[in-house]
Amino acid sequence: MKIAVLGATGQTGQQLVGQALQQGHLVTAIVRNLGKLTITHDNLKVVEGNIFSKDSLKLHFEGQDAVMSCLGFPPAPLAGVTGYTDSVTATLSAMKEARVNRYITMTSWYTEPNSGNNASFFVRYMLLPMIGSVLSNMYKMEQVLQETEDIDWTVVRPPGLQNTPVTEKEILTHEGYFVPDENGIPIGQTVSRADVARFMLSLLGTSSWMKKAVAIITKS
Repeated sequence: MKIAVLGATGQTGQQLVGQALQQGHLVTAIVRNLGKLTITHDNLKVVEGNIFSKDSLKLHFEGQDAVMSCLGFPPAPLAGVTGYTDSVTATLSAMKEARVNRYITMTSWYTEPNSGNNASFFVRYMLLPMIGSVLSNMYKMEQVLQETEDIDWTVVRPPGLQNTPVTEKEILTHEGYFVPDENGIPIGQTVSRADVARFMLSLLGTSSWMKKAVAIITKS
């Protein structure tokens, strides 16, 4: 398939690009800084683009089969984070004009404000307040997608991300804001970025999670 990747220079994005190339996909990485992506491959095209500009993105979306996003933005407790909603607005508009209708993106566990009530003490009282501005804007982006009817979108929600190698572990899924055990308690706290990329790429061959958000974690 022909895939346009946003956030390709990030740690998860690089995993996504690398695995996509290994699987034989034709990848267009849309980046702000052309020199920041060090991966080279005959099937990889690296282009400069503005993730907040519909016109800039449309140029690179034309002819693609899917758009995948691993964009991330740092917390901004005082000013608030707007990168997720601003970029998805431009992305969806560009996709519609370029006639590309498959969109796969990632957010996080606990984007809904009350969804972390059963999380561990550390997560609930220390981690979530630190990244609250990020989760809030991710949640708003998810709402934008839920109101979008003419794009086949999927939101992948992983927990804490680790820089560990890809595995062959089963990936547990749940249509919610975390993956629960039988008592409704979140299963685990972290997942490999490489396994998140593996799952995102697996969605290209299925319609199972279209127009849905899915929380994931690898089985122990």
